[in-house]
Amino acid sequence: MSGHETEVVIVGAGQAGIAMSEHLATRGIAHVVLERSRIAERWRSERWDSLVANGPAWHDRFPGLEFDIDPDGFATKDQVAAYFEAYVRKFDLPVRTGVDVAAVRRNGGRPGFTVETSDGTWDARYVVAATGAFQHPVIPTIVPESAGLHQVHSSSYHNPEQLPEGAVLVVGAGSSGVQIADEVRRSGRAVFLSVGPHDRPPRAYRGRDFVWWLGVLNKWEAATPPLGADHVTIAVSGADGGHTVDFRDLAASGITLVGRTTAFEAGTMRFAPDLRDNITRGDANHLALLAEADAYVARNGLDLPDEHEAHHLGPLPASAIDPVLELDLEAAGVTSIVWATGYRQDYGWLHGKAVDDRGKPRQQRGVSAEAGVYFLGLPWQSRRGSSFIWGVWHDAGYVADHIAIQRTYAAHTTGPAPITGRTAEPNDTIRDESLAIAQTGAAR
Repeated sequence: MSGHETEVVIVGAGQAGIAMSEHLATRGIAHVVLERSRIAERWRSERWDSLVANGPAWHDRFPGLEFDIDPDGFATKDQVAAYFEAYVRKFDLPVRTGVDVAAVRRNGGRPGFTVETSDGTWDARYVVAATGAFQHPVIPTIVPESAGLHQVHSSSYHNPEQLPEGAVLVVGAGSSGVQIADEVRRSGRAVFLSVGPHDRPPRAYRGRDFVWWLGVLNKWEAATPPLGADHVTIAVSGADGGHTVDFRDLAASGITLVGRTTAFEAGTMRFAPDLRDNITRGDANHLALLAEADAYVARNGLDLPDEHEAHHLGPLPASAIDPVLELDLEAAGVTSIVWATGYRQDYGWLHGKAVDDRGKPRQQRGVSAEAGVYFLGLPWQSRRGSSFIWGVWHDAGYVADHIAIQRTYAAHTTGPAPITGRTAEPNDTIRDESLAIAQTGAAR
């Protein structure tokens, strides 16, 4: 197999890899993007058929290209995949698909890394791991296969027709779990929805989408999750033109709400007695955001319509007052479980100090502990918005700046540069260092 050389190898051609490629191309830094499948593959094959983006098209995009839909609309998963393909074409980005990266190893006795792939090796000075956070679906080891239930992760769920006849338990009440539960319920199935802790912003308030409110109120800029959590579930939906998720409405539609799924034994699923607390805390998050929005409107004298009714929440559903703590799945007719329970990362192909003993990235704002290795697309990489399309684009700019600065240091030579036609002066070294500093500043 042939060998290749470039300055930067980017692994992954999803939103993170494409953003990284554009920033490097803008700075004139030679690079290649290696993708084992197709551009934006997870949007194509690891999302359900009716999925739409949770943010409006005017917001959830890169600055260099708009979606070809109503700016206030929500792009379908196929439109998102097509958008990233169009982005690659527009900026002529060097993406190579069908190339699987097997290992990245630091070179011995010389700078850079050897990247081993299914299409030969690449020699690169820098490597960006842009495979993101959604790599391997996580299904908790609660229900054994011997239980005879059809179990599927949300990444493999496509539509209700793929599930066997019978009732369905959906575990996880973030954006994915809520939308899947509602879709399955609309298909005529009985549905149980396991609800854990979550944030519950309004889909829109006083004529502005929630993404706008999180922006002007600086919520996107939060640096760390509350209480040090790795992830904060956001219950919000762009389905059917977008609507605010209220678990009261889901219960009224016929969905049975239960608390966090904790155990399974002899055909019985057990749930934590926390449903009421989880809904109440989600309500508190909702109302606090409305109050901050109202204060912002008053402070800035904005002419936005009042929505006093949004502050008035109905009574808690009966399932929260008298919670179901145990469910005999056979008696309830449950034949399927959809696990909307997130993902784990896999950087087994990265060698060295870039990941810790648990396989977690060792990094700060994408700059890893292994000099020359970078990460992109991580949740909370720099802010709350880092996992979103627009957020990863801004994180990519920071990583690209860091690479540009490191290139300047690598190009710098110590000592006075030889000067033709005259004798070198003591200040020549100072001039040379000043030039390097100036170049570094320009790179920023």
